[in-house]
Amino acid sequence: MDRKDEIILQQMDLIRSMTERNLRSMDTDFWGAPFMEKKTEKPAEKPVEKTQAEKPAEKEEIPPKESIEDLLAELDGYVGMDAIKEEVRSLINMVQVYKLRREHDLPTTDMSLHMVFSGNPGTGKTTVARIMARIYHSLDILSKGQLVEVDRSGLVAGYVGQTALKTQKVIEKAMGGVLFIDEAYALNGKSENDFGQEAIDTILKAMEDHRDDLVVIVAGYTELMDRFIHSNPGLESRFNRFLMFEDYTPEQMVAIFKMQCKKGCYVLAEGTEELVRDFIAEESADDSFGNARGVRNLFEHILVAQNNRLAKMEQVTRDDLMQILPDDVLHARGKIDE
Repeated sequence: MDRKDEIILQQMDLIRSMTERNLRSMDTDFWGAPFMEKKTEKPAEKPVEKTQAEKPAEKEEIPPKESIEDLLAELDGYVGMDAIKEEVRSLINMVQVYKLRREHDLPTTDMSLHMVFSGNPGTGKTTVARIMARIYHSLDILSKGQLVEVDRSGLVAGYVGQTALKTQKVIEKAMGGVLFIDEAYALNGKSENDFGQEAIDTILKAMEDHRDDLVVIVAGYTELMDRFIHSNPGLESRFNRFLMFEDYTPEQMVAIFKMQCKKGCYVLAEGTEELVRDFIAEESADDSFGNARGVRNLFEHILVAQNNRLAKMEQVTRDDLMQILPDDVLHARGKIDE
């Protein structure tokens, strides 16, 4: 068979297949639905994309209210912070009595719930701010109880007029909850062209306009926060509740370390806790250690040493994965070379 014959056969196969396909189509048309108008199936239409204005507003899920007893039990579970825990209880009592007076049509004074948290890094300021948001929600002070955390970079823009818009967006996100501003003293600009004051003014206005559903907590180093609050009459009048977060003692930091072990299912082998205590005492002597944050860093360094040890073992058991040995701490401290 020459090339010409192959081409003819290919063409005949193509024609045959087309004919069979047409006959199947005709069979469906004429015999499948006799004496009836052909019903063609329309292709599925793509749903028309609605504009933002036409879309029904999604119902925002609001977390359920927790019992005050459970929240206080959680607060009590934190290491140290005795003065803070007492202050939080006093605050809860004040709110509850305030609500009772209103229910009995008795006069009430303005209740300011905005707070200043002062203390060194790693002393639990953000943690307490988060639980305060949940407490306020459970007491019907706040409608949602979320925490929105920002610093200067999240509020201040680089051009005139932009800072107010940027700050307003953050405030809208925090409505119904707590706006937590870390290192708030950084909003005090050092030059006339700084826009930090614009952020402060916007926040103060929101605190006044939304006093029933917004709580602002500002936080930072003690001396800097005192200077910040007293630098502006508007800040002084709205922030009159100060909570001082003390540094953790070495024993409290050991307790935090052991709590991290418990959460992560780690067990300290015999003789390990003493080495951990020495490690924490040595490192925390430096002012930049960072309290609980520093403890977490040490914990992670020790886990790296444990992981390196386990990687060299031919067989690793469940107990091996859970156990922290004295050598792991010594490796993390640099007392033993690899």
